[in-house]
Order: sequence, then structure tokens, then C-alpha cells
Amino acid sequence: MRKLFCVVTAGVWTPISFVLAILAMVLTLRPANSVWVARRIWSPVLLWAGGAKLEVLGQENVDPRRATIYVANHQSTIDIPAHFMAVPVPFRYVAKDQLKWVPFIGWYLALAGHVFVNRSNRSKAIASLDAAAAKIRGGTSIFLYPEGTRSPDGHILPFKKGPFALALKARVPICPVTIEGSGSLMPKDSWNITPGPIRVKIGKPIDTTGFAENDREGLARAVREVIIADSLALGGKGGDPEDSVAAAGLEGISAARATSTP
Repeated sequence: MRKLFCVVTAGVWTPISFVLAILAMVLTLRPANSVWVARRIWSPVLLWAGGAKLEVLGQENVDPRRATIYVANHQSTIDIPAHFMAVPVPFRYVAKDQLKWVPFIGWYLALAGHVFVNRSNRSKAIASLDAAAAKIRGGTSIFLYPEGTRSPDGHILPFKKGPFALALKARVPICPVTIEGSGSLMPKDSWNITPGPIRVKIGKPIDTTGFAENDREGLARAVREVIIADSLALGGKGGDPEDSVAAAGLEGISAARATSTP
């Protein structure tokens, strides 16, 4: 019954919120106002429908006056509305190119100026990250999931290096964001809903100027170590510290494991 209720609620509320987001952009000529709609109107209803109780820690580490890259682990589709609510700034998501074609959600992301990355085409992926860097230089914060996919079991997967190249290029702080409980509430590739708590912890910003310009792996390790520690502190499963960086072109498989596999 909960599953049907959530499907119907999402199916009805998402197009309504999409129209409201478009109106907010058109009437005010400010795309950032569409993020307000996503945060204050769309997201709370989806979390309520799923029976989620959101707890946010570390919100004092969010500075709306400072362009920041927020980097989070990813467990569930419901992470998106949870993060909209947890991080109260008009950030833009960096999302997979495939989401562009999802009705309403993809259309909203495109019209509101969120960034799509085509991971199957290296040159297009680089161009997308350049577009994200331009937004950051213009004062817009960015939110992304460096695992590149949702974790199937709650363990934190290896991080792709591209997002950290973006951070080093833009030279803005990175805030590690850890989410726990969303994978239990709504597992990957499932609409089976189990109501429960979702906990989000926003870590202290990491100064990227302390890393060499090409030290993507070092920065990825530093951010991932914070998220692993916070995951464990929140009652999550953490992750393997040695599987820190994903193999090129792969998601969920570290470079170390890819090279050791016969």
C-alpha cells in the first residue's frame, strides 16, 4: 500500500511542482527560485509520502555567500529531495546525461541550469565539467555524487576523479556530505518503501588550495575518508579506504581491483 501511495504521490506532485518551478523562473527571471520550489514544495512531500524523518547535522558548515562544491555518497533516488532540503542554498546538481530525458525531473534540471555529464563521451564530459566550473566562478554552488551510481548495499563506492578535477580547477572549498538511511527506506532500483529515518551530515569545508593542481586522487581520498568516517558515526557501513578511486570508465569498481582482476 505504501508503494502505491508513493508512486501516485510522486506521479501527481512532480508535474505540479514542475509547473510551479517554471512559473517561479519566468515570473522572477531568476532560475535560482526554481531550486526554492524543489526544496520547499516538491521535496518535503516526497519525503512525507515515503515516511522519511529527515535529520540534518552540520548545517552550520553551509555558507550561502560562498560558492562551494558539495560531494555526497549516494544510496537511493530519494537522496535528491533529501539533499535539496538538507543543504539550504540554490545549488545546481551535476547529473547523468540520461536524466535529461526523464519527464518533468529531467526537464526541470535542464531548464533550471543544472549540469548534465555524458560519461560515455570523454570530450563531452570534459565540456560539461567546464560548464560546471563556469557556474562556480559565477558564484553558484554545485552538488554531485562522485560514486557515479547508487550503492546497492550502503557501502561507499570508489569515487570518480572528474569531480575533483573540477574542484581543483575552480579552487573552491568542498563540503563532504554523508547520507545514511535512504538506502534502507528506498533501495536502489526499487519502489519498495520502508519508512524510517534519513540522516544527513554536512562536514566542514575542505580547502582545495592545499592540494596540487593535478592531485585529483589525493583530494578524492581526503573527501572520501571524511564521508566514510561520518557514515560509520551515523550507523552506516562506511567503505574500504583502499578502494578510493574508481577505474577509468567504470562505476563501483576501484582502479586497484580492476588492475588485479585477471
